[in-house]
Amino acid sequence: MSRRNISCLGYSARRPDSAEQSFGLLNPLYWNVLMLDRRAFLATGIAGASALTFSSVWSQGAPDLGAPVLPTPGFKRMKMGDAEVIAFNDGAIRRPLGDEFVTNAPLEQVKALLASQGLPTTHVDIPFTPFLIVSGGQRVLIDSGFADNGPPTTGKLAGHMAAAGLNPAQVDVVILSHFHGDHINGLINKAGALVYPNARYFVPEPEFAFWMSEANMNAAPQAARGAYQNARRVMSALPADRLTRFAPGAPVVAGIESVAAFGHTPGHTLFTFKSGGQGFAYLADLTNVPSLFARNPDWSVTFDMDKDMARQTRRKMFDMVVKDKMVAGGFHFPFPAFGAIEVAGSGYQFKPVA
Repeated sequence: MSRRNISCLGYSARRPDSAEQSFGLLNPLYWNVLMLDRRAFLATGIAGASALTFSSVWSQGAPDLGAPVLPTPGFKRMKMGDAEVIAFNDGAIRRPLGDEFVTNAPLEQVKALLASQGLPTTHVDIPFTPFLIVSGGQRVLIDSGFADNGPPTTGKLAGHMAAAGLNPAQVDVVILSHFHGDHINGLINKAGALVYPNARYFVPEPEFAFWMSEANMNAAPQAARGAYQNARRVMSALPADRLTRFAPGAPVVAGIESVAAFGHTPGHTLFTFKSGGQGFAYLADLTNVPSLFARNPDWSVTFDMDKDMARQTRRKMFDMVVKDKMVAGGFHFPFPAFGAIEVAGSGYQFKPVA
């Protein structure tokens, strides 16, 4: 495959093929399958969060780090008054830990923090966990994972739903936190069919506006445009009469409130739910790898598009969860992906439920 120079970013990278463009595999989360040229990564801005070009792991001779261990069973239920919150693991990826992952801390410090928690220092595992809220006869899915569009260790959601006695046709509402591929690709399968055929869909207005903007896409480097095209592919496949754009900060559906949490993306949004005197906060991508970015909320992960805003948002949202004693669920938290957020030194720590 030919290479072309992306002169405005000062790096050379191979041109993405049609499958990568179509299915949004230009997201850096997929480093266990696709390896980014380091020079490209260090030179990028928006591309670090949403789109870059990659080279095959196998062709580049990347180290064999093994595969992530997936949970069995791949779902976890939690009762909240008359309601239920269910975490569904959609799989995980394992990616090498390099000095580009945390953009404002030396790799030695990053590895030391992982080692102090008994975690590997050669790689990080990144799980993907959508949540289903069952309340008042309504089933609300928050974020969608990959369906059959992702790496081989993903796409587990449907099977885990079946194991829990549910199926996608029973989902009444799907809410999206933002438009990165690992959150939206699970809405449409490779054949182009709706995975949740009976659902209504709710998306944050500023997120929709950003990724649907012709001006934004045309201003992006060619290598970064796959993320825009992927968002358009998914949004255009949703029935227009069942797609609602909401303002972050407003109620979305009965019992579920949205919270503006910009920084990771321009419209990144969290959601809260209360029942029986308990509160649940879905934190989406407020932090990637909480053993790093909850413990050090001022560290920046490469996927955050506005890193300064993301750091401010991270502290503000964690403070809210701690103050209100809410159960927290995170899309990239280690399974079962929900539990308590506690203050730890100058940061926080995630304590999963038993």
